Amino acid sequence: MKETIMNQEKLAKLQAKVPIGGTAHRKVVVHRTATANDKKRQFSLKKLEISGIEEVNMFTNQATVIHFNNPKARTSLAVNTFTITGYTETKQLTEMLPRILNQLGAGSLTTLSKQSVGGKAPLTTGENDDDEVPDLVENLDEASKNEAN
Repeated sequence: MKETIMNQEKLAKLQAKVPIGGTAHRKVVVHRTATANDKKRQFSLKKLEISGIEEVNMFTNQATVIHFNNPKARTSLAVNTFTITGYTETKQLTEMLPRILNQLGAGSLTTLSKQSVGGKAPLTTGENDDDEVPDLVENLDEASKNEAN
């Protein structure tokens, strides 16, 4: 009987030493730089099989052209994404006239003709409407401080 009491005492000492629950698993945080993200993005967007793109022109509603000279075009067909990267210039439509006449659509041609006759093209409906964007009437910092208190 004395032996079982000794065994129970030893067992109690051993159980007291064993921690229950263990230590928490630490999550490994990986800090990525912007260049690493850019390299990953460039890898996922494979180079388009079109070589020798000399220029890309994007026409806006305000009679301006966003002009890319010698751009790089990349695509990811899995997510239906196309990117055009390179040095951009924003130019007036009249500055680009002789070279881009074959690229203009019907709407741009009519805007250009109205611009040349009247001096300035009239705004299309909806361009001058400020109804969609409300005016800011109070300071947001003060409102957030009041909500926090």
